[in-house]
Amino acid sequence: MLDTTVLNAMNTSVLCWLATCDAQGQPNVSPKEVFAAVDAEHLVIAHIASPRSVRNLADNPRVCVSFIDVFTQKGFKVLGDAKVVRPSDPRFASLEALLLPKTQGKFPIHAAILVRAMAVEPILAPSYRLFPNKTSEASQVASAMRTYGVTSARPQDQGVAT
Repeated sequence: MLDTTVLNAMNTSVLCWLATCDAQGQPNVSPKEVFAAVDAEHLVIAHIASPRSVRNLADNPRVCVSFIDVFTQKGFKVLGDAKVVRPSDPRFASLEALLLPKTQGKFPIHAAILVRAMAVEPILAPSYRLFPNKTSEASQVASAMRTYGVTSARPQDQGVAT
């Protein structure tokens, strides 16, 4: 389910977005910056400041986790079921071990949100579909860099010979 392409995209993402729903069906989307792959079927997200997500999961385990490269404007969404794994659970220590390197000691991990992937779908900016002959990763990166007012740290992206 979480193949090499999906794992690479996940590993290069700065944020993921966790979508949950409460018992009344009200959606909630929350940014998460501490997450990791567990294996080919599971990912884990740190519960650092996620009280609404955790409450929603108590009522409805269905989730969508999205991660996107803001420059190429491509990514993936992972649909599945999630459960909250608390520190009293024997599985918590191994899940926390995957997350701690990403926290750099800055954030407390109150629990782990373990997501079992049931489906994975690509996310593409509409330009890829609407203008396939004019849209490439390079053109999307150039557009995003202009929009965000950033330049690449890589000399090959700035016309400098390497």
